[in-house]
Amino acid sequence: MIKLLIVEDEQAISDLIVMNLTRAGYKCTALYNGKDAADLLEENQNFDLILLDIMLPEINGYELMEYIRPMGIPVIFITAMASLDNRIKGLTSGAEDYIVKPFEIVELLARINIVLRRYNKTDTILEYKDLVIDTENRIVTRANEEIKLTPKEFDLFVLFVRNKNITLFKDKIFETIWESEWQPESRTVDLHVQRLRKKLDLKNDLKTAYSTGYRLSE
Repeated sequence: MIKLLIVEDEQAISDLIVMNLTRAGYKCTALYNGKDAADLLEENQNFDLILLDIMLPEINGYELMEYIRPMGIPVIFITAMASLDNRIKGLTSGAEDYIVKPFEIVELLARINIVLRRYNKTDTILEYKDLVIDTENRIVTRANEEIKLTPKEFDLFVLFVRNKNITLFKDKIFETIWESEWQPESRTVDLHVQRLRKKLDLKNDLKTAYSTGYRLSE
């Protein structure tokens, strides 16, 4: 299981991140100040990724980044500091990405997945009920029988599985999977969801949410 360290001093934000990342299948450890994070990393460097706030008590995120960098653990800054200077400072300090609060969980999960792929640390096998998803070979099976999906259908199903019980809005789905700006009149997402429901027998699991998005329930 992929292990994440979340260093965020606002407990409400930390709890929300931990809840959603745990649902997505990650093992999370949460700390609320930089000194505690430094002390933990002195004893245990067995983390695949660190989500790091900048404005932390005792030791700030930039200072902690100097401590983390020799360990080779990838870092994503999550911060309210939105200025260009801060973004540049964060990225040039060695972080893999820089996310400004407030952010949507689906965006955070997508950014996490990109960084983990870059470091070859993603779980290659995912499961949803009786379906097994081999993300390395891009195959979905049920009872050892392959179910043929198009590349976009596969990517969409993985997105839903990594975001179980989270409502994903159509614009964010489209921008994540198709990597272009969503047009409100587009039926692309709806048609792909319909095909997934049929091919994977998900009509009772992949639910429409308020006509604005979809949620894979478990």
